[in-house]
Amino acid sequence: PERNPALGLRAIRLSLAVEEIFRTQIRAILRAGQHGKLRLLLPFISNLDELRKAKQIIAECERDLRNEKVKHAEDIEIGVMIEIPAAVILADHIAHEADFFSLGTNDLTQSLLAVDRGNENVNALFDCLHPAVLRAVKAVAEAAQRQQIPVNVCGEMASNPAQCLVL
Repeated sequence: PERNPALGLRAIRLSLAVEEIFRTQIRAILRAGQHGKLRLLLPFISNLDELRKAKQIIAECERDLRNEKVKHAEDIEIGVMIEIPAAVILADHIAHEADFFSLGTNDLTQSLLAVDRGNENVNALFDCLHPAVLRAVKAVAEAAQRQQIPVNVCGEMASNPAQCLVL
């Protein structure tokens, strides 16, 4: 239990905090990846250290599986979920080390606007078309374009036809 779990120990933070479990998950994902195209998306990245540590663990798991002669996917694409303001601000730097971006529009909108969409007192302020959100999306897309990596979008914004037109 945490006072504010949305800002707490979750996603990549939790994975790196319980590295043994993360390694088990990565090994299983790599083994399953032998059956089709595999891309791995790292959530809640807020700095390059987290990305680099996760990539190091993935590389070590690949090496271990190779040494154990266990079939697995190799040289997988590793992407970053851009869903917090720090990742937007660091998008140029992150793009140098990621194979793709995925824009997490729900969490990004929520954190940029300081609006809990699950809170009925403020959820009407949750607006994917808010100028700050659109500027963040544009900045991330431009960073990805400069580094020539693809960007996909997930969240409610991607499922709304009118908002897709804006994208």
